[in-house]
Formats: sequence, structure tokens, C-alpha cells
Amino acid sequence: MKAGVAREGRPPRSRIRKNDTVMVIAGKERGKTGKVMRIIGEKNRIVIERLNVVKRHQKARGAQQPGGVVEKEASIDLSNVMIMCERCNAPARVGARRLEDGTGTRICRRCGEVIDR
Repeated sequence: MKAGVAREGRPPRSRIRKNDTVMVIAGKERGKTGKVMRIIGEKNRIVIERLNVVKRHQKARGAQQPGGVVEKEASIDLSNVMIMCERCNAPARVGARRLEDGTGTRICRRCGEVIDR
């Protein structure tokens, strides 16, 4: 396998997880923060609560779900967000470290604080 080439068929793993607080660093929503709702691993995209809201036309699905124009969150590319460190209160890169008990954890590259709760 060539250096720098991802394995075919498997997307690279992200260090951002569901319920993390992230800041958008590029695009029309730049500078805004929000909570991660969903990660679309196959496409390297992420859906953030109340950010990148778009309007979509929806067909009626019976009496309980009427049709009309619906606002929903669209996905953002994973490269356009950075995780927010709670201690620094700033966007930071994410590192990995093994604790004394052998469990792996994520750390803030800015201050060294453990990100996982």
C-alpha cells in the first residue's frame, strides 16, 4: 500500500463524536458553535444542531405528517469544523493518549485537558 493513501472501501475515522460541541471554521456558518447531532462517516460529513439550515419540500405522508416546506439541518464537511475544548473555551485540535488504566482518551492539543467525560 502506498504511503498517504487511505484503504479502499473504508473511510478514515474521525476524532469528533456525537454530542461534542464544535465550531465551524469555514463556510457561511463560520464562527458559530453547536452540538453534533449525527456523523455521516461514509461521506466524511457532520450534522450540527441548528446550523446550516435549509428548506426542503416534503410530500404528505398521511394525516400525521402533512406536506409543505420543511426546514432541516444540512450536513457540513468534517474538515470545516473543530472541536471546542471546554477548559480553553476555544477550538482545538484533538490528540489521543492512553491513561494509566490502559483506556484510550481524546485530549486537547492546546491545553492538554482530557476531552472525554
